[in-house]
Amino acid sequence: MPRLGHYSEKYELNGPQTSKSKDTYGSFNARDDDDDSEFIIQRDQLNEVDRSPSSEHGIIMAPTLADDKGTYFRDGKRKIDFVLVYEEPIGEVFNTQAAQKASKKAYKHEAWRKKFMSNLRKAGLDMEEEVVESEKKTIHFVKLSAPWTVLINYAEELCMRAPLQAHPNPSVNWSEQLLRTFRIPNAMYEDVPNKPLDYYTCAFKKSKLDKFLGVDNQDEYFTSTQRARIVYEILETAVYGKRRRAQIGIDRLVEEGVYNAAFPLHDGLYQKPPHYVVPESLNNRQILYEYWARWGKWHKYQPLDHIREYFGEKIGIYFAWLGFYTGWLLPAAIVGLIVFMYGVFTINFDPVSNEVCSPNVSYKMCPRCDEKYGCAYWYLSDICLYSKLTYLFDHPGTVFYAIFVSFWAVTFLEYWKRKSASLAHHWDCMDFEEEEERPRPEFAAKAPSVERNPITGVKEPFFPTPLRYKRMAAGIGALFLMLALIIIFIVAVIIYRVLVSIPLFQSKTFRGVASPIASSTGACVNLIFIMALGRVYETLALRLTQWEMHRTQTDFENNLTFKVFIFQFVNFYSSIFYIAFFKGRFVGYPGHYQHLLGLRNEDCNGSGCLSELAQQLAIIMVGKQIINNAQEILVPKLKAWWHKKKTKMEVRTTRWEEDYQLIENEGLFQEYLEMVLQFGFITIFVAAFPLAPLFALLNNWVEIRLDAQKFVCETRRTVAERAQNIGVWFTILQFVAHLAVISNAFLIAFTSEFLPKLVYMYEFNWNLEGYVNFTLALAPNGTLAQECRYQDFRDSEGNHTMFYWHLLAVRLGFVIIFEHLVLTVCRMIDIMVPDIPKTLEVKIKRERYLAKQALADSETIMKVAQRRDDEDDDDDAGALSPPPDDDD
Repeated sequence: MPRLGHYSEKYELNGPQTSKSKDTYGSFNARDDDDDSEFIIQRDQLNEVDRSPSSEHGIIMAPTLADDKGTYFRDGKRKIDFVLVYEEPIGEVFNTQAAQKASKKAYKHEAWRKKFMSNLRKAGLDMEEEVVESEKKTIHFVKLSAPWTVLINYAEELCMRAPLQAHPNPSVNWSEQLLRTFRIPNAMYEDVPNKPLDYYTCAFKKSKLDKFLGVDNQDEYFTSTQRARIVYEILETAVYGKRRRAQIGIDRLVEEGVYNAAFPLHDGLYQKPPHYVVPESLNNRQILYEYWARWGKWHKYQPLDHIREYFGEKIGIYFAWLGFYTGWLLPAAIVGLIVFMYGVFTINFDPVSNEVCSPNVSYKMCPRCDEKYGCAYWYLSDICLYSKLTYLFDHPGTVFYAIFVSFWAVTFLEYWKRKSASLAHHWDCMDFEEEEERPRPEFAAKAPSVERNPITGVKEPFFPTPLRYKRMAAGIGALFLMLALIIIFIVAVIIYRVLVSIPLFQSKTFRGVASPIASSTGACVNLIFIMALGRVYETLALRLTQWEMHRTQTDFENNLTFKVFIFQFVNFYSSIFYIAFFKGRFVGYPGHYQHLLGLRNEDCNGSGCLSELAQQLAIIMVGKQIINNAQEILVPKLKAWWHKKKTKMEVRTTRWEEDYQLIENEGLFQEYLEMVLQFGFITIFVAAFPLAPLFALLNNWVEIRLDAQKFVCETRRTVAERAQNIGVWFTILQFVAHLAVISNAFLIAFTSEFLPKLVYMYEFNWNLEGYVNFTLALAPNGTLAQECRYQDFRDSEGNHTMFYWHLLAVRLGFVIIFEHLVLTVCRMIDIMVPDIPKTLEVKIKRERYLAKQALADSETIMKVAQRRDDEDDDDDAGALSPPPDDDD
């Protein structure tokens, strides 16, 4: 095949520069140059489709009003599907003479590039190269385009879906239907232009092209995401070295530094032109920015079909889940706010806090730390304000709310399964199964040997399984070591709180607020430790998972997810679990106090630990959200600035140069992790902090826009990946939801004052008169310098009273009843809510029927039609015959 090229002066960057353009036309007959492998597609397969007379390479695409001219080759007809970028120091030339002086590594990279590009041409890709020279480096942009013949061959190989019949788009949500039923204006709805059509589909078959809708318009038949996915498949399977050494694929070339980047282009600028344009003429990127990513669209429905069409199903599923989760947070936030406001409006009618604040009753309390440190005796009325605040989070409404959130979490997950199934069908991913995955580039590069794959029969890099298990065991050991480090930091924070509280208790001015100050500052210190340890371990977990040498990307991601989630679960929740279930349990009593490192174990304040738990939860949860949002705003901008500084491209006039200046997309791992941890905050400890769903709702409104702007404006476009659900994250969410039931049961039973008050009301006084005095025990004689009280159910000798044991039995019984009742109802919800809606089942059956009809042979179709005609004739004959006599 001839190789045509020309050069032209084009740019000036930091001085005189040139842009060299080289146009290469390639055939589709593919066979790599490796001596032990081949990739062959027969030429006669291409003759099944007529070519356009305007090009010997197939149908040529023409730009529409919404297309950016920068997304096409110089002829303005062939669309750029992918761009490869590599950089070279200025003045470095690779020819026969210069190769002897060039470094061995640079020469090897150039040889790999030549072979790789040769195999891409043999695979049928059209190429065009742009070279931008500056003072320090030369940047090569290799533009790739897939002709129609390549597209249809790989579409069948990749089992892409083909449209059979159009039908109404089903993307209507429950809130839109509800508001429409009651004829209420819907401020969340917005008509987004160029909405993708919806079709009944079947697997793409090249031999059945005439059966599919839109095949006559070959320019628009394949979307830009489908075209990029096909080209990426070619890039991933192209050989650049020796196949037996797994020197295959663009990912490994980028890993080796042969190419600096490989990405599909955005559809153009995301900003709308300054002059008025018809909305339908905007490109897909501009539509996503104008109708989704802008801050002014925070209250609008997400255009999920547009997101999926532009970024693929995997990213579309993430934003669908995030929007669905945020929508379900609204009722939880409203009910939580009502529960909190109930506490605000009834706070003055709480007999317990009124008794604490009563000027007629005074209880001298024992020192909160050892007398030898100068801690003074204090009066219970000193914490009057704190006892009032505690009631806001510890009243009968919180019990109802804990039960409500337990049901809410399970119902949310069940209805997400329905939503996920509907989206999977709507986006043609319901029957999607991961094909046999090829080895990861890093695995292929570091594997010590090569063995034959028992499934594909192809020789692949191999790593011994026993050695991998040993490395995984070492990784688990490192995980436990980091978990131990978390415990050490928690102990350090405990000691910090004790040391800070001692001078505060000594001061008469700060004695009443000593616990809140120590707790809040300790929570801030703990948050700093949490964020720092999280960053350190995420880096360590990535290195460990790479060292474990997992063969496929799925195995790699699952193991990384497991490590990071386990660590972050303990990292974020351990201090909260400590305050909820351990703080104040091992203090002892006057004369027999327990000590840690010479300091008395810290106790809850006079109003219990639930208020401190709410304070800790609020600081860690809200603080984490603020830090993460600040990072999502600042970090991409800093990375983009650093990348622009390295490339030295101050003037950018083409689409590929603009996109190269964007930062690489880092995927969805951090996004899912952040939301799953948030889900734990609002479910596991919701009994202590009913405002948690409200803060989560406010955060997620911001999170959606930040993520949208990041994908649309700040990062390169990713290759579309197929997915039918959120994967392993759903299993983690189910685990968190079930753990929340157990956690809230123990919170209400052992941390809240709900059950002690309830038992006291039942046994002594329904109005809770004398309850405060009943909960305060007298210090044993001779243990302290003065007679004082402390909070516990003990007699004058320090032994637990019968009420304590009675209350313990009630608490254990409550945990068992609460857990079984809630889990039983949750199981009933699981059974009553089908995973797939009945309307969707009908659509699936209809689609399968159409697929069979479309792919059936003409002879079969004629037989079916003849059978129907015969049945119609029989029906007509029966209708004309006289009715039988009644006597018969």
